[in-house]
Amino acid sequence: MPVEKNVPVAVRPLPQARPAEAAFFDVDNTLMRGASLFHVGRKMYERGAFTLREATGFAWKQFTFLLRGESLDDVQSIQNSALSLAAGIRAEDVATVGYEVYDEMIESRIWPGAKALAEQHLRVGRRVWLVTATPIEIASVISERLGLTGALGTVGEIEDGAYTGRLVGEILHGRAKAHAVEELAERESLDLSHCWAYSDSHNDIPLLSLVGHPVAINPDARLRRHANAHNWPIYDFRAGRRAATLGLKLATVGGAVYGLWRSYSRFRR
Repeated sequence: MPVEKNVPVAVRPLPQARPAEAAFFDVDNTLMRGASLFHVGRKMYERGAFTLREATGFAWKQFTFLLRGESLDDVQSIQNSALSLAAGIRAEDVATVGYEVYDEMIESRIWPGAKALAEQHLRVGRRVWLVTATPIEIASVISERLGLTGALGTVGEIEDGAYTGRLVGEILHGRAKAHAVEELAERESLDLSHCWAYSDSHNDIPLLSLVGHPVAINPDARLRRHANAHNWPIYDFRAGRRAATLGLKLATVGGAVYGLWRSYSRFRR
């Protein structure tokens, strides 16, 4: 049976000091450095799910994602690659991989400042959801590990316990995020004028504009201009900005290629 789209998962009971208020966090480049789906691809490669060539292509997309920032074409390219590679993989295997990926690769890439913001919302009684193009299975693991309320993410179709390579609904990106949050607000009786939203990308301006308290985190150039023009708060957790960030990006792709080479070497033995 296909998974119902845009249904929050991993919801945790929390003190409802502010039951009508919530905070919504994008994941990639907002809550964490880089694209979470890349790390899932790397782990699946290590498990022999696809070839070195396919894995290297995934690494290159991660590098361009870090270098240029998020664009709809990048998100769709990464998602399309993931869907084609995931076809036939058991859903239970992806769930298991999700925990391994978080513990081994994602946890160290969480921006401490973004995590602190989410925890502050929880402390005062607001619910906190992730809203991301990342597959719902991975978004749910990140939400659970961070002790958040739940997650909205892109849903892959499952038949007979395996992924078909098709989506249920659409990629949760751009305006689709805003629509998903509107639906969630209606179900959960949230007052969006008293809610927060956080993102790094101009693609999420529809979501940010939906709430009373939009915040730009590590913004791309277009979002930074928009945030400045509308007096939105801006947080940049990228140390040293341009020079240091470029070094970080180069180190990331270098580490990715090295990791894939090491995995390939082990398989050849």
